Amino acid sequence: MESPIVSPSLLSADYGNLQRDIELINESEADWLHLDIMDGVFVPNITFGQPVLKMVRKHLKKDMDVHLMIVQPEKFLNDFKEIGVDRITVHYETCVHIHRTIYEIKKAGMKAGVALNPGTPVCMLRDIIKDLDMVLIMTVNPGFGGQDFIMHSLDKIKETKALIEETGSHALIQMDGGANKETAPLLVNAGVDVLVAGSYVFKSADPKATIHELKALRKC
Repeated sequence: MESPIVSPSLLSADYGNLQRDIELINESEADWLHLDIMDGVFVPNITFGQPVLKMVRKHLKKDMDVHLMIVQPEKFLNDFKEIGVDRITVHYETCVHIHRTIYEIKKAGMKAGVALNPGTPVCMLRDIIKDLDMVLIMTVNPGFGGQDFIMHSLDKIKETKALIEETGSHALIQMDGGANKETAPLLVNAGVDVLVAGSYVFKSADPKATIHELKALRKC
């Protein structure tokens, strides 16, 4: 197995020193930078919007991996494309016309992902799985960083992997929430391709070394 893709989450960075933390990501082995955009409606928190993303894009040398925890995400797709976002993940729970939204993301030239909350079953993706570039399994409830990992998520990841193999989809599996020294190996063994890590990376004594450790993981 190749090294997992590592996408540190800006949600846990130092907002007073964002350029410094972005440069840290540039200098590290991280593959992408994960940006959780929250609207205070779909989730009980508000993070950042287009002006911050423009600043990030100006300094970031890695791919922008944007996770939209917002209602009506389709209204903002062109804005994100103009900023230079590489990947957009929307929540299944927020999209009335999920297939159309996926199509619009791809039409704009970005990779398309769909996220599932802990209470949303994997079977809801069956009719769209072959259209996806990525499936994001929420391993915590969305809305806040630093939450405890939901262990049942490992079964959900295995189920997603089986669906991808059954249908011939090429979608990557991403997780978001609670990644650390104990859970990251379990996630990789369950079939995760993309590790999102916020507090575990940015709150560590040596973020670059922590990212290196995540990159070194292999499926047993």
